[in-house]
Amino acid sequence: MNSCFHCGEECKEDHIVFQEKDFCCHGCKTVFEILNESDLTYYYDIQEKPGISPGASEGKFDFLENEEIAEKLLEFNENNTQIVNFLIPSVHCSSCIWVLENLGKLNKGVKLAQVDFPKKTVRISFSSEKISLKELVYLLSRIGYEPYISLKDYDEKDHRINRSLIYKLGVAGFAFGNVMFLSFPEYFEVKEFWLEQFKHLFRWLMFAFSLPVVFYSGSGYFISAYKGLRAKILNIDVPIALGIAVLFIRSTTEILLDLGTGFFDSLTGLVFFLLLGKFFQQKTYSYLSFERDYKSYFPMAVTRLKTNSSKEITEEQVQVYNVQPGDRILIRNGELIPIDSVLMKGRANIDYSFVTGEAEAVKKASGETLYAGGRQQGGILEIEAIKAIDQSYLTKLWSNEVFKKDKKGQFQSLINQISKRFTGGVLSIAFLSTLFWLVYDPSIALNVFTAVLIIACPCAIALATPFTLGNLLRIFGRNKFYLKEAGVIEQIAKIDCLVFDKTGTITSNKKTEVFYEGLKLNAEEEQLLSSSLRASGHPLSRQLYQILDKNNILSLDEFNEHTGKGISSGSNGSKMKIGSSSFVRESETETKELNKTAVHISSNEEYKGCYIFKNSYREGLANLFKELGESKQLFILSGDNDGEKEKLENMLPLNTKFYFNQKPDDKLNFIKKLQEEGKSVMMIGDGLNDAGALAQSDVGIAISENINVFSPACDGILEASNLTRLGEYFKLSEKGIKIIKWSFVLSLCYNVVGLAFAVTGNLMPVIAAILMPLSSISIVAFTTLATNFAGKKLKTVFTKT
Repeated sequence: MNSCFHCGEECKEDHIVFQEKDFCCHGCKTVFEILNESDLTYYYDIQEKPGISPGASEGKFDFLENEEIAEKLLEFNENNTQIVNFLIPSVHCSSCIWVLENLGKLNKGVKLAQVDFPKKTVRISFSSEKISLKELVYLLSRIGYEPYISLKDYDEKDHRINRSLIYKLGVAGFAFGNVMFLSFPEYFEVKEFWLEQFKHLFRWLMFAFSLPVVFYSGSGYFISAYKGLRAKILNIDVPIALGIAVLFIRSTTEILLDLGTGFFDSLTGLVFFLLLGKFFQQKTYSYLSFERDYKSYFPMAVTRLKTNSSKEITEEQVQVYNVQPGDRILIRNGELIPIDSVLMKGRANIDYSFVTGEAEAVKKASGETLYAGGRQQGGILEIEAIKAIDQSYLTKLWSNEVFKKDKKGQFQSLINQISKRFTGGVLSIAFLSTLFWLVYDPSIALNVFTAVLIIACPCAIALATPFTLGNLLRIFGRNKFYLKEAGVIEQIAKIDCLVFDKTGTITSNKKTEVFYEGLKLNAEEEQLLSSSLRASGHPLSRQLYQILDKNNILSLDEFNEHTGKGISSGSNGSKMKIGSSSFVRESETETKELNKTAVHISSNEEYKGCYIFKNSYREGLANLFKELGESKQLFILSGDNDGEKEKLENMLPLNTKFYFNQKPDDKLNFIKKLQEEGKSVMMIGDGLNDAGALAQSDVGIAISENINVFSPACDGILEASNLTRLGEYFKLSEKGIKIIKWSFVLSLCYNVVGLAFAVTGNLMPVIAAILMPLSSISIVAFTTLATNFAGKKLKTVFTKT
């Protein structure tokens, strides 16, 4: 079998040959011609068969002619120079980067193109005089890199990224390195003449380097401590801020009075390591979006029908926010209905899987209500809006107050649980010991006070959690489990109740069981069936074609695809119909077969039978539920009916509870009810209809066949093929919490021993300043090694899979 020279897909027997090269379709051939004419064939030398099959339908991006919409997408627009940033999901290799960054050779209007490969985006600067935004998008689509443009792109006002932590970390690291070099003569007490001459200069340079560290890099700790004290809370940042302040004041005093070199090295090192821990804590997978809502999937603009003064109906592209009740909207095949409306003209065959999670299309007649989120699978519809977009059913679902709550407030982190007692204890010890020595030996009272605050600085505790959870984040990520933030791991360890969606979560979208019921097809009929299915673009046709045995491909004398109904085809005098029961049997009423999605077949006007599609459950599901059921309550919620309840009961443990015919609001309220009973709930779903339940739950996990394409509002994204490894993720999360607790124990032991020496006046501040960063480094080393060891089993399992 030949493969396409451009995209690498298999070519059928009637494929296209051009310049002695094989192409699977005219689109790939056209892209090759474009690259060849522009002297860009080096594209194919970078990597073999690197291309993507093109395919943007004509008229799809006409809304970009609307200046108001285009202006919102542009990052810069001045003096005929425009800059735009597009998400290109199909970018996958070095060849993609190369061709995108050479767009200027395909069109002289493109000045510069830069690709951000991890984020799959391209930033393009172009001349609006030579190429419009719409033409640019079509150019990208023609070469196989169609941009993903959604309503959310229009609605977002600020695309800036907060890099303040990185800047602070960079300043602290730079200062720490320089102060360490300047401190070397003091460490070794070198007495050379030139070092003695420049000793004071070195000290003042260290002071200068410490200023931006204290007042810029460490400012967050002072602000947090101040806010905590103002709210009458002793948070973990109070002793950290106090430690930084004492180190700075004590060190400054020493160089002012020429008493010594101070502790600027320990001061800058402390702030650097603290910020490094915070950086790991905040580090997440930037190329994933955990906060997508309906705006990410809705079109930016729609085609509105308008009657002019001559009573002629014209079409205009308007942004979806401008659609008002009473407006007539045109919906084409495959387009999403963005607003609740009434069907006026056309035959509606609406796929509501976007809202309900169920794939079976719903037929609607003129005068019936169509809800936002449905996708038309048929001919052109004319609908009339009955609500504004912000009042539609789907928008109301997303506007539920659950999406506005901050989950971080639902639990108290391990650090905050001990911060109040730790802070109060350290401050009490520091002041009491200082008072004691002021009475008995005032000469060492200041040293005792300083040593206690330095040695008991909770930086080791502050670093333990972010480094442990941050390392676990990376381990989870390498194994296809992407969490929104490190704190989610702590929540996962507390889960005692698991709620699963059915369709698309415990069932597989890629594997479907197909059964044939009816009369056996002869060889000629099987050939005609395969040839007809091959020519169809309908999902069920493509799915069935992949399952059937591939017969010799026939040249079809007749082929008509009746949108929303089926296929009629013919070859060598034989005719066949493939599709719905009403279409194949030419009956006015379609046969109602509950819980069945079927493709019916007739040959030469004789009904032959049908292929029935049934849900295929993920492999290893029974073992997963058995493992999880030992320690957690299990529930299955489904928007589908209970047609497969018996099958699920036979497959899953007896303690699993099932609830069917659940609407999105029902799922959300079910989660809320469990939480009111004191349960800690994890919701695992796949569709946008699960978004409310995902947001309401303590941990919401979205199952995705493709992590870069679909990610509803959630706390984590789990690649669908790894669902059955969920038990391993729970075990690793629990081990992570144990590692943090052991880190606290080690840090506590260190503090107890150090304080014993400090309060008795046997620990000089300089020694305390040296031991403090060493304790931090030891804690970081312990947590890193421990989490890597704990994650070995998980990685071994996935390596074998």
